[in-house]
Amino acid sequence: MKKAVIFSFSATGNTQKAVSLFKQALEERDIQTEIRKIDYQLCDYGTKDFDLVGFAYPIHGFNAPKIVLETAKKLQKADGKPCLILKTSGEPLQINNVSSCKLSGILKKKGYEVTNEYHYVMPYNMIFRHTDNMAALMYDTMKKLIPCHAEQVAKGERHLLKKVFLGGLLSAIFRIEFIAYQINGRYFKVDMEKCIACNQCVRVCPRHNIEYKDGKFTFGKSCLGCTACSFSCPKDAFHIGMLQGWKVNGAYDFSAEPARQRGHHERYCRRAYDKYFANAEKEIAKYLEERAHKAV
Repeated sequence: MKKAVIFSFSATGNTQKAVSLFKQALEERDIQTEIRKIDYQLCDYGTKDFDLVGFAYPIHGFNAPKIVLETAKKLQKADGKPCLILKTSGEPLQINNVSSCKLSGILKKKGYEVTNEYHYVMPYNMIFRHTDNMAALMYDTMKKLIPCHAEQVAKGERHLLKKVFLGGLLSAIFRIEFIAYQINGRYFKVDMEKCIACNQCVRVCPRHNIEYKDGKFTFGKSCLGCTACSFSCPKDAFHIGMLQGWKVNGAYDFSAEPARQRGHHERYCRRAYDKYFANAEKEIAKYLEERAHKAV
């Protein structure tokens, strides 16, 4: 039986849903899969016992989050070992494909070859809030797409996403956000009249950047801008500095009836969403048809 390891970073749970489904789909295809959560205390970077290495992350400003790039740099060296990349974002724009440029370059230097790459659209945890119906549609689509993609991986079929012209340069320019996040994170504030001292924000911070002591919050210098803290706050007590106008708080109801965005932001990236869902339907239908044909 083949073995795979996927290093996964998920701030608000979207990428975790994707990587969990992918693990299940790979194991159904006889590829034993281990998920290693990326956070400040990850210390096992060994990959020699695995046939496939993967990375999963939410796209931050057309890039993989800084903590993901740092993890890739610490990997055990390999000799042409295949690598899988899974990524999630709130909109299906082709420009998001460049988010793996820096990561792919790091992996190549470490001796890995990216052979498969997939992008799934999941609801925003920053910028604006999708409706629960739209979130459910995104999740339902991803659940149906992942078996198609796991089948490609299991068969050794390559799948890489098309990059836009000068995409690598654009991605490099936007990495200035890494510094901006660290600065902005020091100016986070908590409304202590709303706060119930549950410490959920402290627990979910992947950088261990938040400390609560003697009834007071302090924020360090290593914020990733992932907004796990503010998104998961049960009382919406966070002010996230310059990003406050884009803040989204609270979990989505993925059990809602799947349906397209209605009302506010209904026209946002409409053509891109139309294309994403239409292409997904075609890919899913083709996969199901091939499976039905084999079963005959």
